[in-house]
Amino acid sequence: MFGKKRNSAGLTFIAQGTKLSGETHFAGEALIGGELYGKVSASDKLTIEVDGYIDGELQCKELKVSGVFKGKLKCEKLNITGTGTVEGEIACNSMEIFEGGQFIGMRVKEDIALLSNEHHYSDEQLELKDDNRAVIS
Repeated sequence: MFGKKRNSAGLTFIAQGTKLSGETHFAGEALIGGELYGKVSASDKLTIEVDGYIDGELQCKELKVSGVFKGKLKCEKLNITGTGTVEGEIACNSMEIFEGGQFIGMRVKEDIALLSNEHHYSDEQLELKDDNRAVIS
């Protein structure tokens, strides 16, 4: 009666060999052993197992990656294990990568929506240096 309010949603498990596409929402914790494609959101922690794969846009409270994530991610905490790979645009408050884990992409503190505003520079603004660096003037 006076205890903390517990989340009534249970653990959702997407088994290895399962492929889902489209918009998916998990009310509680989720464990991904299969493949998800599209927009994914979770109210709680989401774990991608060693054989798990997510490709698309993901928003969750916490993400633990032992498999593969590709796409855009917004979360509070990101944990990449020794077998995990994260590739894409990431907006998170904290990030932890264990030895063997891979992060390929860009991390920002701001919202992911800001990344869609691409900057276009003219040839007059770009100057190519001898060491093949492009400098914006």
